[in-house]
Amino acid sequence: MIQGQETLTIEEEGRGKRVLKRFLEWREANIPEQFFILILAFVVGVLCSIAAAILKNAIHLIADYGTRLFTVDDLYIGYLFTPVIGVVITYLFVKYIVKDDISHGVTKILYALSQRKSRLKPHNMWSSVVASSITIGMGGSVGAESPIVMTGSAIGSNIGRFFHLEHKNLMLLLGCGAAGAVAGIFKAPITGLIFVIEVLLMDLTLTSVMPLLISSVTAASISYLIFGTEAQFAYTATEAFDISRIPWVIVLGVLCGLSGLYFTKISFGLEKKLKGMPQYWQRLIVCALILSSLIFLLPPLYGEGYITISSLIGSNPEEIMRGSLFERMEGEAWVFPLFLLLAIFTKVFATVATNAGGGAGGVFAPSLFIGALVGFAFSYLMNRLGLSIHLPQDNFALMGMAGVMAGVMHAPLTGTFLIAELTGGYNLFLPLLVVSTTSYGTIKLFLPHSIYSLRLAEQGKLLTHNKDKAVMTLMQVEHVLENDFSILSPRMTLGDTVRIFGESKRNIFPVVNDKGRMVGLVLLDNIRNIMFRPELYDRFVVETFMVSPPARVVNTMSMDMIMKIFDDTGAWNLPVEDEEGRYLGFVSKSMIFNQYRSVLNQNFGGD
Repeated sequence: MIQGQETLTIEEEGRGKRVLKRFLEWREANIPEQFFILILAFVVGVLCSIAAAILKNAIHLIADYGTRLFTVDDLYIGYLFTPVIGVVITYLFVKYIVKDDISHGVTKILYALSQRKSRLKPHNMWSSVVASSITIGMGGSVGAESPIVMTGSAIGSNIGRFFHLEHKNLMLLLGCGAAGAVAGIFKAPITGLIFVIEVLLMDLTLTSVMPLLISSVTAASISYLIFGTEAQFAYTATEAFDISRIPWVIVLGVLCGLSGLYFTKISFGLEKKLKGMPQYWQRLIVCALILSSLIFLLPPLYGEGYITISSLIGSNPEEIMRGSLFERMEGEAWVFPLFLLLAIFTKVFATVATNAGGGAGGVFAPSLFIGALVGFAFSYLMNRLGLSIHLPQDNFALMGMAGVMAGVMHAPLTGTFLIAELTGGYNLFLPLLVVSTTSYGTIKLFLPHSIYSLRLAEQGKLLTHNKDKAVMTLMQVEHVLENDFSILSPRMTLGDTVRIFGESKRNIFPVVNDKGRMVGLVLLDNIRNIMFRPELYDRFVVETFMVSPPARVVNTMSMDMIMKIFDDTGAWNLPVEDEEGRYLGFVSKSMIFNQYRSVLNQNFGGD
């Protein structure tokens, strides 16, 4: 019976493949490629909006249930343990069900693009949604936007792979997924398009803009149908922006850039230390202590923080202290500013503790949270101290959101348009653009890469808008490795060496010992004066006339680093070893130049 079922399953799979093959053949014959991409972009936008809706509703459902379950006499006692429970459940889900690393979603998308593969695993279409729902719903101090971007990109990538699209269109659909995900979760179609350009660093043409727009507009439209047309953050302009406030907007931009720098540096440094712990339970204990103590002291750090943002731009910002120990001292003038500053400086610790402990979430929401606090605190202190003209606190909170996001992500247009679309505050477009540009310029002085691209940049795997650097990023050592060199042994005689010379077409001969390590080189020109003297054939062995190579290349090096070694040494050929020092072959400038032209023509259409 089982054998019959297996045979039936195989027949069904074969039938399905034949149907797909016939459909693909029909599609190629009847539907132009560009039009088919537009259809798929629409489908991707629909699926992204549905995924965003599922994620939002799952987070709210889990959060509401947890709040009811752990509230005693109007006091929510879950601050101390529900975020840690969510982190542990997420860790177990990822380790035993997903069995793959799903952290740093946007960084993984950038890596997929940088390798010109644009392939994300099928489980990424759902695993990030499930994991981040648990983490954030239980109070993890992270955002849902990076997971949904990973989900949307995986949807686009896998739809493209299903229809056997070439890598350029596969990359375009991945971008459609990212744009649709951002547009769907924020109801912000323009931001979805700009995010793909600024953050994912995709070079766009007129033909590629249309699919991205279709995906963004489709996702945003469906989100409007599901969640309504009102802006995510209820904001009503209380007074028009005064151009005389521009100098203070610039000052805020500088503060936002420095805040973004602080967030990025602390995030990287703390995460490395926590993830460097050998045992997970040790890391969990440390992360749990950080997360629980911070959220208990500062309840706004609980969850995404969007309730806090709404309070800051609303009529009663001091509501954010409700449920904290600071609420009892609300009458003191110094309490509220201190509370704001503590929340600004500790949010990054709560975010890193959530992710490092095993949770799943991104930095979209934390950067918006910190930005709102920075903008509000700046205007609040300036007004209270009388150091400036009156600065509207709600307006400056919105500007701070745009500024910190622009700095952290190195994306000034994304920050500007996102806040304008999130709040409907288009009357603040000029100051939003000023603060975003200033913040970006400030952090750029200290940090050349965004929080997403920094890891890849350190490894030499980041694809950029610079065509030369992009081509070098796409090239790998294994693509230019030559291993047709005749190998010599250190104890081989000169006579044996001369006989090998006669059989080889090369004039460089690596000397490799019994352990597979290259100990030197024999160059034909260096022994030309003795190779025609037979009386010396048995008197000299290879190790007496071999020389050291000018440098050695490790197969994990980036092509940029290898070219720098070529420039520093003036060599034309360099030996390649693995990370354990075993000889693999040679890499030459001529082979690199040939591969460079090939990659340039294949991926960028040449010059």
